[in-house]
Amino acid sequence: MQTTAAAVTMVRDDLFFLDIWLRHYGAEFGRENLYVINHGRGEAVAELAKGCNIIGLPGDPHRNFDMKRWRLLNNVVGGLKSYYKHVIVGDVDEILAMDPEKGRTLLEFLEVRRAGRVLTPLGLEVLHRIDLEPDPIKDRVLGPRRHVRVAPHYSKPCVISTGTKIARGGHFAQFPELITPESLYLFHLKFCDFGEYSAAMNRRNAVTAEIGGGIDDTAIGRHWFASERGEDRAMFDGFADMKMVEGFDMRRYRQHMHDTFKLRGETGFYEFDRPDYDAQYLLPDRFSGLF
Repeated sequence: MQTTAAAVTMVRDDLFFLDIWLRHYGAEFGRENLYVINHGRGEAVAELAKGCNIIGLPGDPHRNFDMKRWRLLNNVVGGLKSYYKHVIVGDVDEILAMDPEKGRTLLEFLEVRRAGRVLTPLGLEVLHRIDLEPDPIKDRVLGPRRHVRVAPHYSKPCVISTGTKIARGGHFAQFPELITPESLYLFHLKFCDFGEYSAAMNRRNAVTAEIGGGIDDTAIGRHWFASERGEDRAMFDGFADMKMVEGFDMRRYRQHMHDTFKLRGETGFYEFDRPDYDAQYLLPDRFSGLF
């Protein structure tokens, strides 16, 4: 039984992303080391996550949903790190993975990393180029989808092996050192498939409509609100207009994170600048089939 790493997420109805999450981390760590918080006790979620550690919770909509969610996740992580060397925590549409060029699995990588730290991978947003990628996603995301943009907003402190607090949304931690392994990436899948994006946004818009209130009087990410959505097709068409950068050299992006690393006001959290990069990369062939 391995005690090097566990993965934790919280999910409500997002079966497409949960299936990807389960297959990836299940293969890496074993399902017995996955912790799925089933918000709303969905039967389909429980069925898909069989073999994992499932925590069922009431699913009543709440204005402070995100605040409550991350309070729970912080405490679950705090408990699990007493039993595992590293705990990976994040949203169900986020996948932590190694660059295959290094020839090591994620578990092998974490086995030789010392504890007492927080690791922050570089965030990559997977884009569905609907003008170039007509095939649906089946058992693998990377391959049918090859285009990414660097996403500092998703360069999250998500590998935890010390006592710390993670901010709502998982974007910041109260850890005074920035550690960004060059081989580690956090892939954000929100835009990896046009059809699944529209379906997921419909579900999120329905939740905020049921809760009532606006962005300013709830503790819910603004991207859940219909008023912030825009037109789906136009947004995906717009990916074709982003500049294509040759190669796959990510060093300058990690360096910028280090150059701008600082305290986030008086909160006790640390942050780095998170510019929006209007450029995309084609993933090298070695990433195809990674998950």
